[in-house]
Amino acid sequence: MECSAWELIDLYSNVTHNSVFCNGSLITDFISEAFGIPAYLDPAYGIKDFATGVTFASAGSGYDNLTAGIASVIPLWKQLEFFKNYERNLVNFMGMANANKMLREALYFISIGTNDFIINYYSLPQGRRTQFRVEEYENYLLSISENFVRNNYQLGARKIALAGLPPFGCLPTVRTTTAGGSCKADYNNVARTGRNYNAKLKILIAKLKMELIGMRLLYTDFYNPLLQIINNPKPYGFEVVATGCCGTGTYEMGYLCREYDLFSCKDTSKYIFWDAIHPSDKLYRIVADYLMKTTFAQLL
Repeated sequence: MECSAWELIDLYSNVTHNSVFCNGSLITDFISEAFGIPAYLDPAYGIKDFATGVTFASAGSGYDNLTAGIASVIPLWKQLEFFKNYERNLVNFMGMANANKMLREALYFISIGTNDFIINYYSLPQGRRTQFRVEEYENYLLSISENFVRNNYQLGARKIALAGLPPFGCLPTVRTTTAGGSCKADYNNVARTGRNYNAKLKILIAKLKMELIGMRLLYTDFYNPLLQIINNPKPYGFEVVATGCCGTGTYEMGYLCREYDLFSCKDTSKYIFWDAIHPSDKLYRIVADYLMKTTFAQLL
């Protein structure tokens, strides 16, 4: 339900940023409006801009390197290399002491995993499903997540918000292809708080907080607030839940979508989803506001 997101945010600075993959802005863009974080590979920005924060995310990526290969995007290990290079440039720009202070005081937002299930595990019959049962694949991803957090800690991170999985069984593409128009329960059960992936992630977070001295690591719940909106959309101003605005709203996604396509909806504000996978600008704004008032507020 989200592009992969990994951002470092200087809590004491402010710039602006834009993104793609919906009819307007993503969660990360609205966070950028509040904190300010340019994209690391954007040629318009240099280290002076990145000193206020930066995003290393690659849309369509995941914890699993195979996921990035399927989507032809930047894998997580390469994003970590970007961070290491960024750290070196930051030290050269502001000196070791100031760079270390900024890295310690910055907020790190990590939201990855949905693509590993949607475009990888459940989409390739001869792929990871031949190697892992779903519970084993969850453990495989969580082991990568643990190593990723530990690597960030070694590089100076001390404030990390780590997101759980959303109810991806309710994506329009899933409803269309596997669930006859309804949310697919067994997909949602993978993410459901209280069992499986998200429950294991909470246990992992508790473990890491005990082992990594000075680490403030928080779980970010996407599952419950998003499912609440999907199950009860009217109070939030939504009317259409099961399909996206773009085209037929059942299979089109990403670059196949254009806001002014003849078959696209006329009022995106009524739709929870922009395309068959990605939420609309309006839903992203609601979720970003939720993050600012909950997880991020605890780390400020």
